[in-house]
Amino acid sequence: MRRATSALLYLALPALSLQPSYSFGNSFGDNSGASELFNVDDQDWVDIARNRPVPIRLYMPQTIQENGLVPLVIFSHGIGGSRFGYTYLGQYWASRGFASMHVQHTGSDRSIWFGNPFSLISRLQEAAQDQEAIARTGDLQFALTRLLESPSGANINKKNIIVAGHSYGSNTALLASGARVSRNGIPMNFRDPRITAAILISTPPFYGQTALQDILGPIDIPTLHITATEDTIRIPGYYSGYEDRLDIFNAIGSKNKSLIVYEGGTHSIFTDRTNTGGAILNQQIKEATQELSIDFLRQSTGQHASQIQAWSERHQSILFKVVK
Repeated sequence: MRRATSALLYLALPALSLQPSYSFGNSFGDNSGASELFNVDDQDWVDIARNRPVPIRLYMPQTIQENGLVPLVIFSHGIGGSRFGYTYLGQYWASRGFASMHVQHTGSDRSIWFGNPFSLISRLQEAAQDQEAIARTGDLQFALTRLLESPSGANINKKNIIVAGHSYGSNTALLASGARVSRNGIPMNFRDPRITAAILISTPPFYGQTALQDILGPIDIPTLHITATEDTIRIPGYYSGYEDRLDIFNAIGSKNKSLIVYEGGTHSIFTDRTNTGGAILNQQIKEATQELSIDFLRQSTGQHASQIQAWSERHQSILFKVVK
């Protein structure tokens, strides 16, 4: 498990979230119609039981649905990221009626890049311990519980809680969704039964874990998998092409799952970076991912049937494969 966890973290290195964006306008996606307004709330929570800080950023719609409740997305970043990343998703979801809580994982967040550059490798190695992989799932569980117990929690629909993540954060999302890995030969289950669906972006493989079906077969909630043909991680000894994302998709036990593969792209094109993969394609993929994800969110919360066929036709020029 130690080697497996280390590999997952190193694979996530290209997925860094750079400087946070504080622009609350919608710079991507469909702007037709009036978008709902939303509030941004930063909280510096501490899990006393684990003596671990759990900072979060909450994008909360100002307009609540007719039943007084909004669905919630809880988002996990890749290694070196923070709660300030993936704004193009958090803002978009909140402007369309979905609360989005971005959790910062203090053991593998942007803090590892600060300090003596000669000790960077040791900091990465420290972050790459299996304890951190476990702690990340604890961060999601703690943050979700804390939010639901807060005043804002009164407006959250507890029956519609979706987990999402990019790169290493996607592995965290898988664990919270029911993936079962082994540690010292003992199966471990970190599933949070409150989670009802998952959005998995650029998921790295489980290195050191050979039976993917055994790991991912127990996942039975709806899943949306997003990758690109150039979603490649080039770390010596840990090369991972987009085909690994296909293996993850195929091993998932859920009967309600979809896979989207964009043509081109990069591993970090799904972060807030605007030029990776080329400025034009970068914006096209972000816009398409916004539309795709909101369709999945609405479908998984029972708001409407899937419109992925119409979406595929609109974005055919940048698509390599669609499996649904």
